[in-house]
Amino acid sequence: MTDFHQDGRAGIDAALVRRLLAQQFPQWADLPVTPVKVDGWDNRTYQLGSGLTARLPTHSSYVAAVDKEHRWLPVLGPQLPVEIPEAVAKGAPGEGYPYPWAIRRWIPGETATVETITDLDDFARSIAAFILALQDVDATGGPLAGAHSFHRGAPPEYYHDETIEALATLKGRVDTDLAREVWDTALATSWDRPPVWFHGDIANGNLLVQDGQLSAVIDFGTSGVGDPACDLVIAYTFFSGSSRAAFREAVDQDPGTWARARGWALWKALITEDLRVVDNVLADYRAQAV
Repeated sequence: MTDFHQDGRAGIDAALVRRLLAQQFPQWADLPVTPVKVDGWDNRTYQLGSGLTARLPTHSSYVAAVDKEHRWLPVLGPQLPVEIPEAVAKGAPGEGYPYPWAIRRWIPGETATVETITDLDDFARSIAAFILALQDVDATGGPLAGAHSFHRGAPPEYYHDETIEALATLKGRVDTDLAREVWDTALATSWDRPPVWFHGDIANGNLLVQDGQLSAVIDFGTSGVGDPACDLVIAYTFFSGSSRAAFREAVDQDPGTWARARGWALWKALITEDLRVVDNVLADYRAQAV
Protein backbone atom coordinates (compact mmCIF):
# COMPACT_ATOMS: atom_id res chain seq x y z
CA MET A 1 0.00 0.00 0.00
CA THR A 2 1.26 3.46 -0.80
CA ASP A 3 0.33 6.93 0.35
CA PHE A 4 1.77 10.40 0.85
CA HIS A 5 3.76 10.79 4.07
CA GLN A 6 5.40 13.84 5.55
CA ASP A 7 9.17 13.79 5.66
CA GLY A 8 10.40 12.47 9.01
CA ARG A 9 8.17 9.41 9.28
CA ALA A 10 9.78 6.67 11.42
CA GLY A 11 12.58 9.08 12.28
CA ILE A 12 13.80 9.15 8.69
CA ASP A 13 14.19 12.42 6.84
CA ALA A 14 16.12 13.92 3.94
CA ALA A 15 18.83 15.25 6.26
CA LEU A 16 19.53 11.72 7.52
CA VAL A 17 19.80 10.47 3.93
CA ARG A 18 22.29 13.24 3.13
CA ARG A 19 24.42 12.29 6.14
CA LEU A 20 24.36 8.59 5.19
CA LEU A 21 25.39 9.41 1.64
CA ALA A 22 28.23 11.66 2.82
CA GLN A 23 29.46 8.91 5.15
CA GLN A 24 29.09 5.88 2.89
CA PHE A 25 28.71 7.02 -0.73
CA PRO A 26 30.51 10.35 -1.11
CA GLN A 27 30.28 10.07 -4.90
CA TRP A 28 26.54 10.80 -4.55
CA ALA A 29 26.69 13.17 -1.57
CA ASP A 30 26.06 16.28 -3.67
CA LEU A 31 22.89 14.96 -5.32
CA PRO A 32 19.61 16.64 -4.35
CA VAL A 33 17.61 14.45 -1.91
CA THR A 34 13.85 14.67 -2.39
CA PRO A 35 11.12 12.58 -0.70
CA VAL A 36 8.99 10.78 -3.29
CA LYS A 37 5.39 11.96 -3.38
CA VAL A 38 3.84 8.50 -3.19
CA ASP A 39 5.59 6.38 -0.59
CA GLY A 40 5.13 2.87 0.81
CA TRP A 41 4.49 1.95 4.42
CA ASP A 42 7.46 -0.42 4.75
CA ASN A 43 10.17 1.97 3.58
CA ARG A 44 10.90 5.65 3.14
CA THR A 45 12.05 6.40 -0.39
CA TYR A 46 13.99 9.45 -1.60
CA GLN A 47 14.95 10.46 -5.10
CA LEU A 48 18.66 11.21 -5.44
CA GLY A 49 19.16 13.62 -8.29
CA SER A 50 17.45 12.41 -11.45
CA GLY A 51 18.77 8.85 -11.62
CA LEU A 52 18.82 7.16 -8.21
CA THR A 53 16.70 6.47 -5.15
CA ALA A 54 17.51 5.70 -1.52
CA ARG A 55 15.16 3.25 0.19
CA LEU A 56 15.24 2.94 3.99
CA PRO A 57 13.23 0.40 6.02
CA THR A 58 10.98 1.98 8.64
CA HIS A 59 11.06 -1.02 11.02
CA SER A 60 13.19 -4.08 11.73
CA SER A 61 10.52 -6.38 10.28
CA TYR A 62 11.22 -4.93 6.81
CA VAL A 63 15.00 -5.29 6.95
CA ALA A 64 15.14 -8.79 5.42
CA ALA A 65 13.95 -7.33 2.12
CA VAL A 66 17.15 -5.31 1.68
CA ASP A 67 19.47 -8.30 1.24
CA LYS A 68 16.81 -10.32 -0.56
CA GLU A 69 16.16 -7.67 -3.18
CA HIS A 70 19.87 -6.90 -3.58
CA ARG A 71 20.48 -10.59 -4.30
CA TRP A 72 17.52 -11.38 -6.51
CA LEU A 73 16.51 -8.25 -8.44
CA PRO A 74 19.46 -8.66 -10.82
CA VAL A 75 18.34 -12.26 -11.46
CA LEU A 76 14.68 -11.44 -12.04
CA GLY A 77 15.00 -8.22 -14.02
CA PRO A 78 16.32 -9.55 -17.35
CA GLN A 79 13.61 -12.24 -17.44
CA LEU A 80 10.57 -10.01 -16.97
CA PRO A 81 8.58 -8.11 -19.61
CA VAL A 82 8.68 -4.71 -17.91
CA GLU A 83 11.22 -2.82 -15.84
CA ILE A 84 11.73 -3.62 -12.16
CA PRO A 85 13.99 -1.89 -9.60
CA GLU A 86 17.72 -2.16 -10.30
CA ALA A 87 19.96 -2.71 -7.29
CA VAL A 88 22.86 -0.21 -7.35
CA ALA A 89 24.36 -0.33 -3.86
CA LYS A 90 23.59 -1.43 -0.31
CA GLY A 91 24.10 0.92 2.62
CA ALA A 92 24.92 0.04 6.21
CA PRO A 93 23.55 1.33 9.52
CA GLY A 94 24.95 4.70 10.46
CA GLU A 95 24.28 8.24 11.67
CA GLY A 96 21.88 6.85 14.27
CA TYR A 97 19.92 4.86 11.70
CA PRO A 98 19.97 1.17 12.75
CA TYR A 99 19.22 -0.76 9.55
CA PRO A 100 20.79 -1.61 6.20
CA TRP A 101 19.31 0.36 3.30
CA ALA A 102 19.37 0.36 -0.48
CA ILE A 103 20.23 2.56 -3.42
CA ARG A 104 18.32 1.79 -6.61
CA ARG A 105 18.03 3.16 -10.10
CA TRP A 106 15.19 5.69 -10.44
CA ILE A 107 12.31 4.43 -12.59
CA PRO A 108 10.18 7.14 -14.23
CA GLY A 109 6.43 6.74 -14.51
CA GLU A 110 3.09 7.50 -12.90
CA THR A 111 1.37 5.34 -10.31
CA ALA A 112 -1.28 3.17 -11.95
CA THR A 113 -4.80 4.55 -11.51
CA VAL A 114 -7.96 4.33 -13.58
CA GLU A 115 -7.11 7.82 -14.83
CA THR A 116 -3.50 7.06 -15.88
CA ILE A 117 -4.30 3.81 -17.72
CA THR A 118 -5.44 3.99 -21.34
CA ASP A 119 -7.26 0.64 -21.52
CA LEU A 120 -7.96 -1.22 -18.29
CA ASP A 121 -8.61 -4.56 -20.02
CA ASP A 122 -5.25 -4.39 -21.81
CA PHE A 123 -3.60 -3.33 -18.56
CA ALA A 124 -5.10 -6.38 -16.84
CA ARG A 125 -3.61 -8.61 -19.51
CA SER A 126 -0.23 -6.92 -19.06
CA ILE A 127 -0.31 -7.65 -15.33
CA ALA A 128 -1.20 -11.26 -16.08
CA ALA A 129 1.73 -11.51 -18.50
CA PHE A 130 4.06 -10.14 -15.84
CA ILE A 131 2.82 -12.68 -13.26
CA LEU A 132 3.22 -15.59 -15.67
CA ALA A 133 6.72 -14.45 -16.68
CA LEU A 134 7.65 -14.21 -13.00
CA GLN A 135 6.34 -17.73 -12.39
CA ASP A 136 8.47 -18.98 -15.28
CA VAL A 137 11.73 -17.76 -13.72
CA ASP A 138 13.77 -20.63 -12.29
CA ALA A 139 12.96 -20.71 -8.57
CA THR A 140 15.98 -22.83 -7.61
CA GLY A 141 17.57 -21.41 -4.47
CA GLY A 142 15.00 -18.62 -4.23
CA PRO A 143 13.78 -17.38 -0.83
CA LEU A 144 11.03 -19.74 0.36
CA ALA A 145 7.91 -17.97 1.61
CA GLY A 146 8.00 -17.13 5.30
CA ALA A 147 8.45 -14.23 7.69
CA HIS A 148 10.47 -12.22 5.13
CA SER A 149 7.44 -12.26 2.77
CA PHE A 150 4.95 -11.75 5.62
CA HIS A 151 3.85 -15.29 4.71
CA ARG A 152 2.73 -14.35 1.22
CA GLY A 153 3.39 -17.44 -0.85
CA ALA A 154 2.64 -19.69 2.12
CA PRO A 155 -0.81 -21.09 3.05
CA PRO A 156 -3.19 -18.30 4.09
CA GLU A 157 -3.93 -20.32 7.23
CA TYR A 158 -1.17 -18.33 8.96
CA TYR A 159 -3.73 -15.50 9.24
CA HIS A 160 -6.64 -17.67 10.39
CA ASP A 161 -6.94 -16.18 13.87
CA GLU A 162 -6.85 -12.62 12.52
CA THR A 163 -9.52 -13.49 9.97
CA ILE A 164 -11.86 -15.09 12.50
CA GLU A 165 -11.43 -12.15 14.87
CA ALA A 166 -12.19 -9.69 12.06
CA LEU A 167 -15.29 -11.65 11.06
CA ALA A 168 -16.56 -11.33 14.63
CA THR A 169 -15.84 -7.60 14.62
CA LEU A 170 -17.69 -7.07 11.32
CA LYS A 171 -20.72 -9.21 12.13
CA GLY A 172 -23.80 -7.36 10.93
CA ARG A 173 -21.79 -5.28 8.45
CA VAL A 174 -20.85 -8.07 6.04
CA ASP A 175 -22.26 -11.50 5.26
CA THR A 176 -20.05 -13.24 7.79
CA ASP A 177 -21.46 -16.71 7.09
CA LEU A 178 -20.58 -16.46 3.41
CA ALA A 179 -17.23 -14.86 4.20
CA ARG A 180 -16.40 -17.75 6.53
CA GLU A 181 -17.33 -20.16 3.73
CA VAL A 182 -14.97 -18.32 1.37
CA TRP A 183 -12.22 -18.50 3.98
CA ASP A 184 -12.76 -22.19 4.72
CA THR A 185 -12.74 -22.94 1.00
CA ALA A 186 -9.40 -21.19 0.69
CA LEU A 187 -7.92 -23.22 3.54
CA ALA A 188 -9.19 -26.47 2.01
CA THR A 189 -6.90 -26.03 -1.01
CA SER A 190 -3.13 -26.05 -1.30
CA TRP A 191 -0.34 -25.45 -3.80
CA ASP A 192 0.84 -28.98 -4.58
CA ARG A 193 3.40 -28.13 -7.26
CA PRO A 194 7.01 -26.96 -7.05
CA PRO A 195 7.32 -23.43 -5.65
CA VAL A 196 7.31 -20.57 -8.14
CA TRP A 197 8.28 -16.93 -7.90
CA PHE A 198 5.65 -14.51 -6.62
CA HIS A 199 5.80 -10.74 -6.13
CA GLY A 200 3.64 -10.66 -3.00
CA ASP A 201 2.15 -7.20 -3.40
CA ILE A 202 0.76 -6.74 -6.91
CA ALA A 203 -1.18 -3.57 -6.07
CA ASN A 204 -1.75 -0.46 -8.14
CA GLY A 205 0.62 1.55 -5.95
CA ASN A 206 3.45 -0.76 -7.01
CA LEU A 207 2.64 -0.51 -10.73
CA LEU A 208 4.04 2.30 -12.88
CA VAL A 209 2.52 3.57 -16.11
CA GLN A 210 3.95 5.48 -19.05
CA ASP A 211 1.80 6.56 -22.00
CA GLY A 212 -1.11 4.73 -20.42
CA GLN A 213 0.65 1.34 -20.43
CA LEU A 214 2.28 -0.77 -17.73
CA SER A 215 5.96 0.23 -17.70
CA ALA A 216 7.35 -1.09 -14.39
CA VAL A 217 6.58 -3.16 -11.31
CA ILE A 218 8.28 -2.02 -8.12
CA ASP A 219 8.68 -3.07 -4.45
CA PHE A 220 9.74 -6.72 -4.32
CA GLY A 221 10.02 -6.62 -0.52
CA THR A 222 7.43 -9.37 -0.03
CA SER A 223 8.61 -11.49 -2.97
CA GLY A 224 9.76 -15.07 -2.76
CA VAL A 225 9.08 -18.56 -4.02
CA GLY A 226 6.01 -20.57 -3.08
CA ASP A 227 2.31 -20.39 -3.89
CA PRO A 228 1.47 -17.57 -6.36
CA ALA A 229 -2.16 -17.16 -5.20
CA CYS A 230 -1.35 -13.90 -3.41
CA ASP A 231 -0.48 -12.27 -6.75
CA LEU A 232 -4.09 -12.62 -7.95
CA VAL A 233 -5.54 -10.33 -5.27
CA ILE A 234 -5.49 -7.34 -7.63
CA ALA A 235 -8.51 -8.96 -9.33
CA TYR A 236 -10.58 -7.79 -6.35
CA THR A 237 -8.75 -4.66 -5.24
CA PHE A 238 -8.34 -2.90 -8.60
CA PHE A 239 -10.02 -4.70 -11.49
CA SER A 240 -13.75 -5.13 -12.01
CA GLY A 241 -16.16 -6.22 -14.73
CA SER A 242 -14.46 -6.79 -18.06
CA SER A 243 -10.96 -6.02 -16.73
CA ARG A 244 -11.33 -8.65 -14.00
CA ALA A 245 -12.54 -11.13 -16.61
CA ALA A 246 -9.62 -10.26 -18.90
CA PHE A 247 -7.16 -10.74 -16.03
CA ARG A 248 -8.71 -14.07 -15.01
CA GLU A 249 -8.55 -15.42 -18.54
CA ALA A 250 -5.02 -14.20 -19.27
CA VAL A 251 -3.43 -15.29 -15.98
CA ASP A 252 -4.87 -18.81 -16.42
CA GLN A 253 -4.71 -20.15 -12.85
CA ASP A 254 -6.56 -23.18 -11.48
CA PRO A 255 -9.69 -22.95 -9.28
CA GLY A 256 -7.80 -23.85 -6.10
CA THR A 257 -5.34 -21.01 -6.63
CA TRP A 258 -8.26 -18.65 -7.16
CA ALA A 259 -9.87 -19.94 -3.96
CA ARG A 260 -6.71 -19.06 -2.03
CA ALA A 261 -6.52 -15.71 -3.81
CA ARG A 262 -10.02 -14.92 -2.54
CA GLY A 263 -8.82 -15.95 0.91
CA TRP A 264 -5.85 -13.60 0.77
CA ALA A 265 -8.00 -10.73 -0.48
CA LEU A 266 -10.67 -11.43 2.13
CA TRP A 267 -8.21 -11.54 5.03
CA LYS A 268 -6.67 -8.19 4.16
CA ALA A 269 -10.01 -6.55 3.42
CA LEU A 270 -11.50 -7.78 6.70
CA ILE A 271 -8.65 -6.60 8.91
CA THR A 272 -8.61 -3.20 7.18
CA GLU A 273 -12.41 -3.02 7.04
CA ASP A 274 -12.31 -2.47 3.28
CA LEU A 275 -15.92 -3.49 2.71
CA ARG A 276 -15.77 -2.77 -1.02
CA VAL A 277 -13.17 -5.49 -1.49
CA VAL A 278 -15.07 -7.85 0.82
CA ASP A 279 -18.13 -7.40 -1.39
CA ASN A 280 -16.04 -8.01 -4.52
CA VAL A 281 -14.66 -11.26 -3.10
CA LEU A 282 -18.05 -12.54 -1.97
CA ALA A 283 -19.67 -11.68 -5.29
CA ASP A 284 -16.90 -13.45 -7.19
CA TYR A 285 -17.25 -16.52 -4.96
CA ARG A 286 -20.98 -16.66 -5.69
CA ALA A 287 -20.38 -16.24 -9.42
CA GLN A 288 -17.73 -18.95 -9.59
CA ALA A 289 -19.92 -21.35 -7.62
CA VAL A 290 -22.71 -21.19 -10.22
